Amino acid sequence: MIEGLLRIPLRVLEDERGWFCELRRDSALPAPMTQTNLSFSRAGVVRGLHYHERGQDDLFACLSGTARVVVLDRETGETFVEDIGDDNRVALYIPGRHAHGFEALTDVLFCYHVTAEYDPTDPDEHTIPWNDPRVAHLWSTSTPILSARDAAVAS
Repeated sequence: MIEGLLRIPLRVLEDERGWFCELRRDSALPAPMTQTNLSFSRAGVVRGLHYHERGQDDLFACLSGTARVVVLDRETGETFVEDIGDDNRVALYIPGRHAHGFEALTDVLFCYHVTAEYDPTDPDEHTIPWNDPRVAHLWSTSTPILSARDAAVAS
């Protein structure tokens, strides 16, 4: 397992009304979260790989659908991959020094809590190509839908 990465099984309580799940408890995390982001991605989208030099950590959870999370330890080259979401309810705590991203295997509603607020005047977000040779084989697609920024660094 990549150093600092935490896999947190989410306990889901279900009854005839639906279900309830505690998604985050800061006292159980290495650092408190300060901002929560929500994204919707259509099947085939890859977001990332991104990393943060000043130490922003992320807590990933797929709220609806299935997403493949890919993490790359930039120092050792070790990788981690897990499909999370409807059939695998877990959250992943990812230290920001590791490159990380996700692929929408289906349409997904994705939540990520972060330990530092985003500063548009001095963003701490850096990019490694989604198709970097260390991770290219981990995605389910070879023709992802990318943001302009992520496409610009693709090799």
